[in-house]
Amino acid sequence: MSSNPEEFAERLLAWFERHGRKSLPWQQDPTLYRVWVSEVMLQQTQVATVIPYFQRFMARFQAIQSLAEAPLDEVLHLWTGLGYYARARNLHACANALVTRHGGEFPDDIDVLTALPGIGRSTAGAILALAHGQRHPILDGNVKRVLARVFGIDGDPGSASVLKALWLQSDRCTPREHLAAYTQAIMDLGATVCTRTRPACSVCPMTGICVAARDGRQAEFPGRKQRRVRKAREATLLIAETGKQTTLAVLLERRPAPGVWGGLWSPPQFDSESAALEWCRREIGDVELTEHLAPIDHAFTHFDLRLNPLRVRCKPILGVSDGDDRRWYVLRAPSQIGLPQPIAQLFERMVSGEGA
Repeated sequence: MSSNPEEFAERLLAWFERHGRKSLPWQQDPTLYRVWVSEVMLQQTQVATVIPYFQRFMARFQAIQSLAEAPLDEVLHLWTGLGYYARARNLHACANALVTRHGGEFPDDIDVLTALPGIGRSTAGAILALAHGQRHPILDGNVKRVLARVFGIDGDPGSASVLKALWLQSDRCTPREHLAAYTQAIMDLGATVCTRTRPACSVCPMTGICVAARDGRQAEFPGRKQRRVRKAREATLLIAETGKQTTLAVLLERRPAPGVWGGLWSPPQFDSESAALEWCRREIGDVELTEHLAPIDHAFTHFDLRLNPLRVRCKPILGVSDGDDRRWYVLRAPSQIGLPQPIAQLFERMVSGEGA
């Protein structure tokens, strides 16, 4: 069995010519800007999920300048439901950096590119390869899996030594020509054929040279990451509302940038129901009614969160009004701000009468 880099690239490009994805929205007019946005959206997110978000984003922000000038709330609003919201904050910060440092133009130098917010080595390499055909190796999750299996690179892919070996192999396999096709192809192969579970080895172009397929060890590559104890958190979510049915509004606070749902708007969270009620009486006004809504369970990357919504009817005291970090959100006439998906879904249930 031979598994040399040249044959790998030849097989991959031949497979891509016949089976690769060539009509994705960001492949039409693949400017640095459009490819950058797509690559950020595609981080830890499947293509089918990204497509409608990308199309809406491009319709609203057709150039770097318009993205930089937009309020962060509008960017986060368009991102709602896509998850990993730090990507949206970095995208907005990067657009501002491009305007202030580079005259609104996207640099085509990889070192300059990786110095921008939210752009790592692999993302920068993919952007320049797909948009400009520059030769840069990439190493996203799909590529790590493909290379580890084909070349039998064992061990924790997060460890420095294995990561170095994977980068070296990626560089060896990256050809001198057809860079855009090769880069898209290796990502496509991992996403559609060499999948994490149940890889389709019978139709994979690498079956004849793949170490994992030869030895029946597909499930062992890439090597397992060091397991972390998954934590669980629980909090009371204060749904403080005021107004009549048509003008019903809920108090929201902007979440701090570092941390869970950073930069998004959400009802305040507390360690206990008593703490929530005490804060409500002190900060907002008299409590008229309380109601417990169904718990919200949400899984983050490293922990599970359970929110226990406490619905409180209150009479706001004077001075409790909209501000930079606090606002009344009218459920039937919502403003365009970024909401965590579970919170947006809760509000939809409240409007439809299914909040309990």
